[in-house]
Amino acid sequence: MRNSYLFTSESVSEGHPDKVSDQISDAIVDLFLAKDPEARVACETLTTTQLVVLAGEIRCKGVYENGQWAPGALEEIEQTVRNTVREIGYEQDGFHWKTLTFENHLHGQSAHIAQGVDAGENKDEGAGDQGIMFGFACDETPDLMPATLYYSHKILERMAADRHSGAAPFLEPDTKSQVTLRFANGKPVSATAIVVSTQHAKGYDAGDKEAELKAYVKKIVAEVLPADLLSDETVYHINPTGSFEIGGPDGDAGLTGRKIIVDTYGGAAPHGGGAFSGKDPTKVDRSAAYIARYLAKNIVAAGLAKRCTIQLAYAIGVAKPLSLYVDTHGTGTVEDGAIEQAINAIDKLGGLTPRGIRTHLGLNKPIYRKTAAYGHFGRQPEGDFFPWEKTDLVADLKAALG
Repeated sequence: MRNSYLFTSESVSEGHPDKVSDQISDAIVDLFLAKDPEARVACETLTTTQLVVLAGEIRCKGVYENGQWAPGALEEIEQTVRNTVREIGYEQDGFHWKTLTFENHLHGQSAHIAQGVDAGENKDEGAGDQGIMFGFACDETPDLMPATLYYSHKILERMAADRHSGAAPFLEPDTKSQVTLRFANGKPVSATAIVVSTQHAKGYDAGDKEAELKAYVKKIVAEVLPADLLSDETVYHINPTGSFEIGGPDGDAGLTGRKIIVDTYGGAAPHGGGAFSGKDPTKVDRSAAYIARYLAKNIVAAGLAKRCTIQLAYAIGVAKPLSLYVDTHGTGTVEDGAIEQAINAIDKLGGLTPRGIRTHLGLNKPIYRKTAAYGHFGRQPEGDFFPWEKTDLVADLKAALG
């Protein structure tokens, strides 16, 4: 790994059109899991000017059975969608929670998929699809995340909090950030560029109002980034196009699953290609990526490495992973192969099967809407939420390594 370099990551806010789609899809997942913990959900969302469209397949006791919707189910789905858009903050002519057109094209799960995934008399529950999943952790931040992505998320979270509270009434929901850091000896030492493009109220693209908006953004950056990273070297690009009044789904169509690098590690680690939002936890695109992050984070938290990448691979209908790969990038205190053996020896992980992952992390719960903006990783575990961010495997790893 190079000792000195520049690296950049971006984030997008809850009001970005793709993130609106992700949040709607995960709100639907939560709706069904709250009614049936064994529900199967694959929900895709399209958003554009005054329109939200759902498509995908489901199976949920008491909601959709034998090809029929339960009484009131369709109305509850629509209300969930409108509530999600309202909570994000869209009450604009081009996208308004109350007046947008809603279409629901969800239908029953394929019987051929179901037979591969469901447990049977002589087989454990299989993975919901084939694929490869990656997890990552590093010691650049307290939450063991890449610093460039961590600060990109934090800038937008602070701005969203001010928008919702009314402290920054000139902000609208659609915002993007980007942080470039200079690294020396593998550690971040200075911020060379900060990019923030935020949708704004009318008039905040010129004169004193534009100056007010830019001063506000610089204040937020100064509160989020450590002071020793900011200097005269830091260049700011705040709304570099000049105006950003039209945004969200009115400014650009949104789709579920188009921000997978924002959702994960900001480009600092590989990605298997599968999106998370809109999928129940039998889909290993989601659950195996969560357990891979959990393993990588615990390895770094245990002091076994400063940087760790985990890869898992699955086949549809097959319970056990096809492979487990650990790479500590030359920072490990023990051999990578020994860490792989230690992981396989920890019984509570359930052999990293889909059922074992869901049981250990407690994933069959309505906990996913919160994941759909500001990253699935690097979040604080609280109650049932973000259990893959816990560092409760440290003692088990050390014991398994002897």
